[in-house]
Amino acid sequence: MRTLIVSLILLCSQSLGAQPVMVAVAANMKEAFTEIAAAYKTNNQSDFRVVYGSSGNFTAQIMNGAPFKLFISADEHFPLELYRQGKTINEGTVYAIGKLTFISKKSFNASSLKNKADLAKLIGNANKVAIAKPDLAPYGKAAIEYLKAEGLWELAKDKLIYGDNIGVATMYVVSGAADVGFTALSLASSADVAKETSYTVLDSKQYQPIAQRMVLMKRAPKEAIELYQFMQSPQAKGILQKYGYITP
Repeated sequence: MRTLIVSLILLCSQSLGAQPVMVAVAANMKEAFTEIAAAYKTNNQSDFRVVYGSSGNFTAQIMNGAPFKLFISADEHFPLELYRQGKTINEGTVYAIGKLTFISKKSFNASSLKNKADLAKLIGNANKVAIAKPDLAPYGKAAIEYLKAEGLWELAKDKLIYGDNIGVATMYVVSGAADVGFTALSLASSADVAKETSYTVLDSKQYQPIAQRMVLMKRAPKEAIELYQFMQSPQAKGILQKYGYITP
């Protein structure tokens, strides 16, 4: 009987140990992080499960006990809020600066934009304008800042449709649910999205810099720490730059 109990304890321990490390990744990072994760796994056998979504939703989930061990955010506000609430090891680090992009169906040809008048014309002719929810997603917040800075808010505000994250907002344009929208350069330039759409990178002076920070949760395991460190490596930075990010 004692042998059976010991065996069951060992079996349970092994099962718990086999659980993959949970990693929360902002939706704008999906294409880049997929490549980063593949590069990481070539020399590392760590098992982790990646979930993509909005930085705001992840923050709420972590505050409510979600078992994420590493949070790769699309901004600084949400990771620093988790730090202030005592959820993280430290303040983390900025790993990338993102770029806001205007995207459209091919027929609207966003790549031909030359000035504010061209942008106003496309928005005026569009059925809907897709953005991510600004309270959850930093790229949605930046889109609203851009529209207001350019004096286009009144033209666009009644046409806005909101995605829970920037990936959803991008898919609205790809699918035709919206003719135009705002997204991250990393998504707009990805092969699948570029097949259906065109884009223009917007003036970064017209919105607050999108500094993307990552943080480790308290009691993060070795696997999460190693991935966090790899995100700061020259190899990972090279991949981020390939997808249009500026790296520190």
